[in-house]
Amino acid sequence: MMFRYEVILYWSELDQAFIAEVPELPGCAADGDSYQEALHNVELVMQEWSETAKDLGRPVPQPRPRLMYI
Repeated sequence: MMFRYEVILYWSELDQAFIAEVPELPGCAADGDSYQEALHNVELVMQEWSETAKDLGRPVPQPRPRLMYI
């Protein structure tokens, strides 16, 4: 499944790892030793987040559009 959510990726000195967070999916985050690993891991977590929400009968938010065309 292809996800089109915004992902925030940053280095955490506290965790000594790259962190990937998905603001539109509460609690959806992952880490990794490289930014590629963190991004890969958060893709897996997004899939699990979506499946869990559906199993519990909860809505899965639609990705917000980032660009406005005039």
